[in-house]
Amino acid sequence: MSSPKVLFGFHAVGVRLKTAPKSIVEIYYEPTRRDARMRQFLERVAEAGVRVIEADGMRLAKLAGSHGHQGVAARVHELKQVHSLDELLENLEAANAELPPEQRTQPLILVLDGVTDPHNLGACLRVADGAGAHCVIAPKDHAAGINATVAKVASGAAETVPYFMVTNLARTLNELKERNIWIIGTSDQAPSNLYQADLKGPVALVLGAEGDGMRQLTAKTCDQLVSIPMQGAVESLNVSVASGVCLYEALRQRTVAAPAFSKPGV
Repeated sequence: MSSPKVLFGFHAVGVRLKTAPKSIVEIYYEPTRRDARMRQFLERVAEAGVRVIEADGMRLAKLAGSHGHQGVAARVHELKQVHSLDELLENLEAANAELPPEQRTQPLILVLDGVTDPHNLGACLRVADGAGAHCVIAPKDHAAGINATVAKVASGAAETVPYFMVTNLARTLNELKERNIWIIGTSDQAPSNLYQADLKGPVALVLGAEGDGMRQLTAKTCDQLVSIPMQGAVESLNVSVASGVCLYEALRQRTVAAPAFSKPGV
């Protein structure tokens, strides 16, 4: 097994306790916290037979690297995940090949260009998990990596959603195109809006950092640019909120009978 890492917060530790309790080395908790949430949590820990250790707030903060631990932290082994984007897509293609067309799952990918704040990344992973996205992609440079803060904010989604950091984002987007995945980027200046786009087929949704947006090369690589309609005074949304709007529109189109759209030039 890999060297243990740390998760903290009720959501992050609770999801691991639910999905892979045997991967937990030990759980630390603050004994001065005796509310119902802590009692219920410790009952679940006891049922799973995981070792528990009492720890004061200072020790928990040092272990977690954050004061937002909620009185709970855990040392855990990494879960086995797919190691590359190619492996994930090939596994999906293989699974689809055994299903009739109407039951096949179309790839849904979230691409983040320049999101450096770990809280934003954690929130994006959480919404990606909720909407059923297959993975999140980001460039190795100018992007946040997975750390304890990301895992805490993601509420367990850092464990369930593969996060691939790639050397060359534009090249990766072109490789997705070769797999017939339609690349849709978001831009305030786009000629059409999100609700006019066809998100039912294989899609990668590309969002840039709040304020700066996507880099120019990333935007040029997209097959289509769309805007998110803004009706009020603010000019833009936080990237995690924008990710939720886009991913859930894709989910809506895939699960609800919707008017037929067509891709430009098709």
